[in-house]
Amino acid sequence: MSYQIFIAGVGMIPFSKPGASDSYDVMGATATRLALGDAGLGYESVQQAFVGYVYGDSTCGQKTLYSVGMSGIPIVNVNNNCSTGSTALFLARQAIAAGADCVLALGFEQMAPGALTSVCKDRPSPFVDFDAATDALVGMPEMPLALRYFGGAGLAHMQRYGTGLDSFARIRAKASRHAANNPLALFRKVVTEQEVLDAPMLWPGVMTRLMACPPTCGAAAALLVSESFAKRHGLRRDVFIAGQAMTTDLPSTFEAQDMMRLVGYDMTRSAAEQVYAQTGIGAEDLDVVELHDCFAHNELITYEALGLCPEGGAARFIADGDNTYGGKIVTNPSGGLLSKGHPLGATGLAQCYELTHQLRGSAERRQVAGARTGLQHNLGLGGACVVTLYQAA
Repeated sequence: MSYQIFIAGVGMIPFSKPGASDSYDVMGATATRLALGDAGLGYESVQQAFVGYVYGDSTCGQKTLYSVGMSGIPIVNVNNNCSTGSTALFLARQAIAAGADCVLALGFEQMAPGALTSVCKDRPSPFVDFDAATDALVGMPEMPLALRYFGGAGLAHMQRYGTGLDSFARIRAKASRHAANNPLALFRKVVTEQEVLDAPMLWPGVMTRLMACPPTCGAAAALLVSESFAKRHGLRRDVFIAGQAMTTDLPSTFEAQDMMRLVGYDMTRSAAEQVYAQTGIGAEDLDVVELHDCFAHNELITYEALGLCPEGGAARFIADGDNTYGGKIVTNPSGGLLSKGHPLGATGLAQCYELTHQLRGSAERRQVAGARTGLQHNLGLGGACVVTLYQAA
């Protein structure tokens, strides 16, 4: 990118179980105030806002931000499934690139307990084609949709490359060790690989309960500013967005008849390749990654899609400890979705929060030593994928 867009402020509240959180508007307003406070700005400086959530009525963004300030600015409500938060971030970055100076990206979710289900049952589901493909490839129609998609993708990797269930267990155990150092994470108890394997089976031989992320409530926000605005107002200019790409499904999603591609492998690879080309930075140059680990299975296949390891090399990457401190690339130092939690609309901005602190050097006990370059990957089925590369200035 020929221009620099800085992360002037970030805010995030502790994630919590459904029923234990404030309402969405209180959570979102709190995260917004935290981001403004981090930047040292008042709400009157914000020129536009993009507000992401999946479950809610049409103008929840206005309801949330009106309690922070009523300044008449454009407020755009965003829903792109699990990539909603990073889609709000993508739109905020585009607004700055188009000439705005100070834009808010906010995401929140007030979720219900249990597996994700369709809300509008009187019209075609956006997952009709995904369900048909999954029926043909793995069956198991009695399973919750997300578990079937991502469990099926993990099973495909197991069958193709001989990946063992222990690889997914190691990912979950790693997530718990990272989350133990994150005061904002939902689950901070360290679990061992064996405890993950011994948890109740959701899909015999394929997935245990601890390999799936929990429904979660929470909110996170980021304030993006132009370089000229940051200079005029004496704002921090220590972290900027070096590259970003958003992709949607390709013909191969369905034509390949491959569960890994059905859950976004090619969307991820395409977005990552675009970002690497934009920046001249490759996977080998990354210090820290926050990626979309809605299931341990998706973390594993995403290592390969992002180029963190060769195709078929994820099990070795994990076994060698190259996905954690002391290895090649620290992945999900926040604890990821598996331990931190996954409030759909907030997830992408929680990833931004984590990487901003990592590149500032302010991540405290979870700090990746010398982190200068961080990659964010946020995926939503149906589908959309956003990959963002941040650098320390």
